Order: sequence, then structure tokens, then C-alpha cells
Amino acid sequence: MIKKSILIFGLGELQQSLIERCKQKGLYTIGIDPSEIPVCKYFVDVFERVEDGNLERTLNIAKKYNISGVITTATDKPLIMMARVAEKLNLPFYTVETAEVSTDKWLMKQRFIQYDIPCARGYIINCINELYNLNLVYPLIVKPRDNSGSRGVIRCHNVEEVSMAVNEAFDFTKKENVLVEEFIEGKEYSVEGIHYNNHSHVIQITEKITSNYPYNVELGHIQPAELSGRTRKIIQGLLNQIAKAFGFNNCASHTELKINSKGIFIIETSPRLGGDFITSHLVPLSTGINMQDILIDISIGHPIENDFFYPILNYSSGIIYIELSMGDIISIKNLEQINKIEGVYSYNFNLHIGDTVKKITNSLNRYGFVILQATKRKLLEIQINRIKHIINTNIIIKSHE
Repeated sequence: MIKKSILIFGLGELQQSLIERCKQKGLYTIGIDPSEIPVCKYFVDVFERVEDGNLERTLNIAKKYNISGVITTATDKPLIMMARVAEKLNLPFYTVETAEVSTDKWLMKQRFIQYDIPCARGYIINCINELYNLNLVYPLIVKPRDNSGSRGVIRCHNVEEVSMAVNEAFDFTKKENVLVEEFIEGKEYSVEGIHYNNHSHVIQITEKITSNYPYNVELGHIQPAELSGRTRKIIQGLLNQIAKAFGFNNCASHTELKINSKGIFIIETSPRLGGDFITSHLVPLSTGINMQDILIDISIGHPIENDFFYPILNYSSGIIYIELSMGDIISIKNLEQINKIEGVYSYNFNLHIGDTVKKITNSLNRYGFVILQATKRKLLEIQINRIKHIINTNIIIKSHE
């Protein structure tokens, strides 16, 4: 029997679990990446190096291996290319327009406004001088239009800070302008969704732990979020609106929002699986649902039963990113105690004695994490506090001050 093949866009660290799930389903995996030596190069059956934006080469590879579907996780970067390939080969996916609107934060904001989806007011600017023509209320958030992982996202309290933030945001974009928007107060969450047969399903809601401003980096995620049934119902309604506004179908979605006394505000959305191990690890650990398996089946046109969208577990799960004070590491000891804590699923720390701990400014320069599971939220919080105690007492840092 000839295996069905699937084209995986991007072979970074967060794609490993997706590749493994594809193989477990008996699929022949073809991975493409612009790097010559991506992290997951040897996890796929076939690796092909493809430069960013090379549609012709991507299509030739897709035809060569007679692919049955296209897939990625935790990244927005290849979504437009994937939509174009799917359109050319008549594969299950959303439209090119959906991909374009979902990967440009300015176009996204306009679509939110068009469909009465609550969001922050915003503007695009080409240079700092344009700020003086706008009626702005501080604090503000400056961000690139076309990036993710908190890269180039900075909160500002005055025009001087905005000026510096705009220059930094331009380092993380290919666009000719950047986005400036009002700052929404409130606790942050993300919604992990599946859109299939024109129905939208909230699979899980994630509560976020973020760094102190001016940078807003995600330092932890906990599932399920502590929210009322009424709030969850409103969020389901908002996800339905988003799906209609953006044309989400045959896809997963990762939607970020904030909640405050004035209501629920959508920050961003994307028609793909969430990163930071949220959908690859946390969702299965808290609900028993494997969103990657569902997306793989959707991608190759395999029918999905409704039972797949309902949880079989009611546990808590979480990931905490290790946070340290800045300086030079002079001692590390006894971190193996972390793996002895009940419920620890995975642990990673990639600094060593002599390394310098720098300020975390985006998701790419975090330096370690712990993933864990518990039967109850209170137990999860106890586990997290034990882990933090081990880290704080066994990693000695000499400050530069």
C-alpha cells in the first residue's frame, strides 16, 4: 500500500511533535525549510531546502511527492505560501485572502473593526514624525505588522519611548511601516480552536503569564484558564465571529485576547496551532485531545468525528519559562531535582556556568522551560512554586552592577 504524503512547512523545534504525529499516522513526511540545517531536518523522511517565497520550487516538490496535504504549526510565516500551494493543488485549506489578512496585523485590525469584533484602536506609521498628527493616548503598544513571538513588541509611555520602539520594530519587519495601537489593560489568554465543516470549536482556553513591560514576553501558560461559564460562552461566540470574518475553515486557530472590567478584547488571531508547546503538549495533557492529530486528518481530507472535539480529561497543565536575574552564572547545582517532582513532563535548561543571563525581550531569547501536569489547578500551582524555589536556590548569578 502506498503511503499518503504530507508537506510540512518549517522544521524548527516546535515542529518535532507534529512530524512525529504525522509518522504515527503512517504518513510519508516531506519537510521544507529555508535553512540548510534546520533543527528537525533528520526527523522527516525527506528534507528539501526551499528559499522563502519560492512558490515554483515548493509546487514542484509538492507534485514530485504527490502530496495529500500541507501543514505547519506554531508559525505564521509560511501560511500564505501554503494557501497558494493548496489552491493550485485543490487541497483542504483556507483561501489565500484568509492567509494574507491573518498574517498582517494592520489588515487584521481592519477586519476586526469591519465585523464589530472588539479590539484595540490602532494606526500605521512610516516614521516617528507621523505620531504628531494622531490623537494618541498613552500608554501605547508598538509592534511589527508581520511578525510573532513578541518580537519587536514594546509598550511606551511617551513620544521618546515610541521613537525608540518604532526603530526596534522596524528591525523585525519587512513592511514599510509599523503598527501603533492603544494599550488594553487586563489579563491575557489564548483560545485554541478547530474550524471544520464551517463549525468552530473552542478546544481549550489558556491563561498566560507574561514578563513586565516594556517588553511583553510570554513566560508561562496554564490550562484551563479560570473563567466563568458565561465568559467561556462569550469567547465561543467571538470565535464564531472571527471564523466568519476571516474565513477560517479546515484549520486550527490560536487567538489572543485580554479581559478587563469593560469586556473581552481580541488582540490577534491566526489560523494555525499555537506555539510554546501549547497545542502540542498542554492541550493533550489537560483535555486528552490531540489537536495535531485533528489538523493532520483535516489536512489530508480524512473525515473527523464530532467526538474528537470533546475533552476526555479534566486536568491542569502548564509550562513555565525559567526566569533569572541578569548577570553571569557562577554556580549551577541540583537542578535534577526538577525531574523528581510529580507531574513534570519535560524539562529543558540551556545555560551553563560562565554564561551571561540577558534580559528576555522576545520568545527567541528565553533560556529554558518546564512542562507539567496535575489533576487540579492548586496542585499545579504548588508544583510551579517548588520548581521556582529549586531554580532560585540552585542557580547563583553574579550581577554586573
